[in-house]
Amino acid sequence: MDGEIFTATLVPSGNMTPNSNMTLEQKTTFAFVILLFIFLGILIVRCFRILLDPYRSMPTSTWADGLDGLEKGQFDYAL
Repeated sequence: MDGEIFTATLVPSGNMTPNSNMTLEQKTTFAFVILLFIFLGILIVRCFRILLDPYRSMPTSTWADGLDGLEKGQFDYAL
C-alpha cells in the first residue's frame, strides 16, 4: 500500500473503448425524458410568474357586467 497509485475504476484503461451505441428504445426514452424536463421547466416558470403577480391573470369583468338597466346586485326578477 505504501507508494501505490490508485486508478479510478470508471476510467477505461488502454485500448478498451466504452460501448456508446444506444438502442432505439434507449434513444426514445432519453428524448421523452428530455421533453418531460422541458415541460417541467415551463410549468415551474409559469407557477413562479403566477406567484409573483397573481392578479395579472384574473379577468377584469364581473358577473354583473352583462346586465342592462339594472344596478349591480339586483337580480332579473326585480321589478
